[in-house]
Amino acid sequence: MRFRLLALALIASAALPAPVSAQSRPTTVEQRVSRLEQQLRAVQRRVFPGGSGQVVEPEIPPEVQAVMGGAPAGDAMTSLIARVDALEGQLRTLTGQVEEQGNRTRQIEEQIGRLRADLTSRIDRLEPPPAARPAEPSRPEPAAAEPAPRPSASAAAADGAEEAYNVGFRLWEQRRYAEAQTALETAATRHPNSRWTSWMRNLQGRAYLDDNKPATAARILLANYQNNPRGERAADSLYFLGAALTRLNRRGEACRVYDELAQVYPNMRDYIRTRLPEARTAARCGAN
Repeated sequence: MRFRLLALALIASAALPAPVSAQSRPTTVEQRVSRLEQQLRAVQRRVFPGGSGQVVEPEIPPEVQAVMGGAPAGDAMTSLIARVDALEGQLRTLTGQVEEQGNRTRQIEEQIGRLRADLTSRIDRLEPPPAARPAEPSRPEPAAAEPAPRPSASAAAADGAEEAYNVGFRLWEQRRYAEAQTALETAATRHPNSRWTSWMRNLQGRAYLDDNKPATAARILLANYQNNPRGERAADSLYFLGAALTRLNRRGEACRVYDELAQVYPNMRDYIRTRLPEARTAARCGAN
């Protein structure tokens, strides 16, 4: 692993001969071992930057420490051997901790991958994808007070995507869920690469959820998170995906979705953060 290679490289560099310019001042074995100890501590600080509680200290017996602290010249070799043994043990412990962390990370990634695949498969069995319906003309409605964030200063295409989202938002706000679903599907299809696509798909999923179609909502919300995890409403889609799974009585999956939400998006917006504890309670996460 990266940290192990770094540690080995530092140890190897300590054993290399000094450059020609520095050979005029010979380095004692004592100085080389001291430098090796300092370099290994630097590796520890790099591997565990969070605090000193995780740094591994060499286990040197008290009698050896006494020899190291004020040994006569005849015991210098014994002191150095003890320090090298301690450093080797420290390096083995550090390497083992790094490998254990790597294995734990791989296990978490594999669990998340299995969760996503399992959710997709189960949702597909619960309800087939909805058939596309042509958009119905609607009379003009006044814009909502805050249907979307501030308009961007980009080109006309971005403005068109924002307006398309606002149309769907107004329909959803008026509880005209079927029309909102169609309008948002059309908008997302016409503007697949806009920053508003994440908003469109998330609100489309919410429109199906509010229309008492949680299976279709779950499929759309999961796809929005998987296809655009950095989208501005990806975290929201995970939250509402958990709500859809709870309604489908898939509480175990809902709790794992909420766990992933907290892990992947620790800086989620306050709207989601304040509602997450209640959502976990509704899914009975503490009982799973």
